[in-house]
Amino acid sequence: MSTIDEFRKEVRAWLEANCPPAMRTPTPDGALIFGGRKLSFQSDDQRLWFERMRDKGWFAPDWPAEYGGGGLSAEQTAVLEAEMRRLHCRPAQINLGIWMLGPVILEFGTEEQKQALLKPMTRGEIRWCQGFSEPNAGSDLASLKTSAVDQGDHFLVNGTKIWTSYGDKSDWMYALVRTDPAAPKHQGISLIVLDMQSPGITVTPIDLISGKSSFCQVFFDNVNVPKGQLIGPLHGGWTLAKALLQHERRAMSKFGEFSLPTHFDLMSLAERYLPPVGAATSAATSAAAPADIALRARAVAMSMEEHSYTLTVQRMGEEMRARQNVSGLMSIMKLVHSEQEKDKFEILLDLMGHRALGWEGDEFTEQELALSKAWLGSFAQTIAGGSSEVQLNVIAKRVLELPEGKQSK
Repeated sequence: MSTIDEFRKEVRAWLEANCPPAMRTPTPDGALIFGGRKLSFQSDDQRLWFERMRDKGWFAPDWPAEYGGGGLSAEQTAVLEAEMRRLHCRPAQINLGIWMLGPVILEFGTEEQKQALLKPMTRGEIRWCQGFSEPNAGSDLASLKTSAVDQGDHFLVNGTKIWTSYGDKSDWMYALVRTDPAAPKHQGISLIVLDMQSPGITVTPIDLISGKSSFCQVFFDNVNVPKGQLIGPLHGGWTLAKALLQHERRAMSKFGEFSLPTHFDLMSLAERYLPPVGAATSAATSAAAPADIALRARAVAMSMEEHSYTLTVQRMGEEMRARQNVSGLMSIMKLVHSEQEKDKFEILLDLMGHRALGWEGDEFTEQELALSKAWLGSFAQTIAGGSSEVQLNVIAKRVLELPEGKQSK
């Protein structure tokens, strides 16, 4: 038996013994664990699963053990992820710090920063949010205006960030700031981290049409940020931002994978809302039969696409471990999945018919009400993490290597 086969056997046995059966089911809405200073659990099983994965170092399995990781190789990490999928294990913790900021700190941070920032992530003690987009700097992120003025031993930060996911619930933020207003826009940017409890920070939630929103606007009014919280070189933040956005797109692409289930199984809902295959229909309903057949065919095709996407993500994950520049691949993953999710919800609404029209009231089930709102939310996913149009541009330039067209005057 090869070493990797032995490791697979060990992982399978550990997961069987340590992942409670209740944590092997789809995660209900609102039941994801994000960690942080205000960490709470909805059940003892949820707490046990969190603590066991934390103590194993498997919140960040491929990070070095000295920073709280599991010390696994890329091949071993792939085995762990595959075995968790096989057992349908819920994510024990969701942490944007681990998914996005952590890899950047591992590459660009000082040893002091690695010790101070990475270990709390792997213990689930700090919840992170991202401060990139601004009201006039979205797709053109390098146009950001939030300033960080050098005050000797600290920066003084002023400005605003928008579409900050869970900004009202997060403990720390990693943010892009303008440190040299006279430099070309891509060269005068730095990456800093800051405590969201710092004086001068105000967070305002943003309501969305879906009735549920994680988005916030964050205002900075003379916020003092110590110089030691600058990540990487001064004015060199754009290079770090590009690296971080690659990790963000990979995280966004995982929304339908095992780590972030969508809670709506397409085929089971098709069986619930469509007549059984081969069922006799009355003369009054026979005209609808062709439409039912077409809907079922669309649902089957989409289910096959979802499965194909999951398999492709696994294959691309292996390829990305061997490549230096993976921004194009991650853009493909993010683009395909966010558009696929939007199409999936369109099919679900067609399957449900008038049952998809509910907004509130006892005449609709909780799942029906949740699905209607999730359909609206699916449009936001084609913008969050970089709009589909931006991803198409990245793919054109970095994957297809197409020439950039000249802008008309």
